[in-house]
Amino acid sequence: MTLTPATSTSDIALLRRAVDLAHANRMQGGRPFGAVIARDGRQLATGVNETHQTCDPSAHAEMQALREATRARRDASLAGCSVYASGHPCPMCLAALVMAGAERVFFAFDNRDAAPYGLSSEGTYQRLRLPLDPPPLLMERLDTGISAAQLYGDAPWPETPRG
Repeated sequence: MTLTPATSTSDIALLRRAVDLAHANRMQGGRPFGAVIARDGRQLATGVNETHQTCDPSAHAEMQALREATRARRDASLAGCSVYASGHPCPMCLAALVMAGAERVFFAFDNRDAAPYGLSSEGTYQRLRLPLDPPPLLMERLDTGISAAQLYGDAPWPETPRG
């Protein structure tokens, strides 16, 4: 993989953390979505999708991480922060990240990856008549070495190296 000037190996590691959180949440009966918010490569907050557990339709991974980060910082702004999401943020999450001033969003899987598993938010974007091009902030898809079939489907999860 070639990193763009805007990405680094820490971006890949933080995105992989979001994907690992999503997988752990799925294994516990939740939806397979995780998010990390970081500033200067340092993790500030994490979140997983808790809609099933809380019956709160806004409890998406990005929203949970945003709530945790802003509480911890005692500041409603995410200026200078990057968001790492296992999947492409839905319109609600993307709007909240834009409103909070997040600098950029990295994601592992887009709506095309999620669609075969019934997890795409593309239909919501269409119903709201919100185009994804151009994106409202810097957004970049990165490869974490995990496939959509591993996170969303039945493909085996790679074993964690011991050592």
